[in-house]
This record gives sequence, structure tokens and C-alpha cells, in this order.
Amino acid sequence: MIRPRHAIAATLLALGLSSASAARAAEAPRAPEAVVETEAGSFVIRLLPDLAPRQVRFFVDTAKSGGYDGTTFHRIVPGQVIQGGDPFSKDPSREPEYGRGGFGMVPAEISKKGFTRGVVVAARCPTNKDSAGAQFFVVLADQPSLQGRYTIFGEVVSGLEIADAIGEAGGDDGKPRRRVEMKVRLQD
Repeated sequence: MIRPRHAIAATLLALGLSSASAARAAEAPRAPEAVVETEAGSFVIRLLPDLAPRQVRFFVDTAKSGGYDGTTFHRIVPGQVIQGGDPFSKDPSREPEYGRGGFGMVPAEISKKGFTRGVVVAARCPTNKDSAGAQFFVVLADQPSLQGRYTIFGEVVSGLEIADAIGEAGGDDGKPRRRVEMKVRLQD
């Protein structure tokens, strides 16, 4: 009987790949995942270090330090995107500044991956492609116009309906009609 962790290697061997290739595949690390918890429910992001290693490392470090806990989804465009992670959004008295914090820490890592429903993208300053940091957004509908402009560093693999529900909390001006706080934790 083949053990589950060796199933990939067995498949590669069956396809005629070398045993060395099969062994490397069996030992390949699983992509890290993060759980975004909100009062509306949780969704799971599979991080993509092969596409954006620096942005993934920054996101993981921020999550481990509790940097996302208590931040909000401060920009919500119904049916399009939900954006959060701004450290200023932890403080309700700083609401006029929401969307301005947490930038300028990670240079762009542009890939050819499409801006399709469910991808997770590093937000940045409009005038500086190399200004990503803590803020991120989840794409709720395909956004091909963003191709080549932003860093994709993850994809929602579970709970996309929760992100959609959060997206319903937005007004016509992109501001949320109610405060939606998050907590981000990494899955083992």
C-alpha cells in the first residue's frame, strides 16, 4: 500500500519520470495557508510563494506577529473586491486615514497569473508599483485590467462565499456600511 505522502511520487513514476524527480515531488512542501476570520465567517487563502516569495514572507510574518488582528476591510466594492489589512484601521478614530497605512515595504512581484475570481493581491500606492506591504485585496469578479499592475500572492481555496458576503457590506463609494474586522492565522 502506498502511503498518502508518497502518492505524488508514485504517480510521477507511473508517468515515466525518474525516481529522483518523484522523490523530490514527494518531499515538496505544501503551500502555506492562512485563515481569515471575521464575524461573517472564515475563508482560507493558499499562499503562492512561487509567484511572490517576498510578499508571501511579509504576509506570513505580519500574520504571525498579530499584525492583521483587528484590522478591517476598509474598502469594499460590492461584487468586485474587498480590501483590508491597513494597520491604521485597528483604530476607529483614524477612519479618515484608512487605506493609507502599511505600504512601501515590498517591491512588486508581477506574474502572468490571471486576475480571476478568488485571487489575493497585494495593494499598493497608486503611483508606485513597488509599494506593497500589509494591505491586500480579494478579487470577487475577474479583473483583467489589473494584469501586470499588482502582485498576486494567494488564492482563496475555501470560503469564497464569505468574501462575497463581506463584499455585500460595501456602499457605492467603496466604503463599508459596517465595520468588518479580521484576524489572520496560519494553518499548520
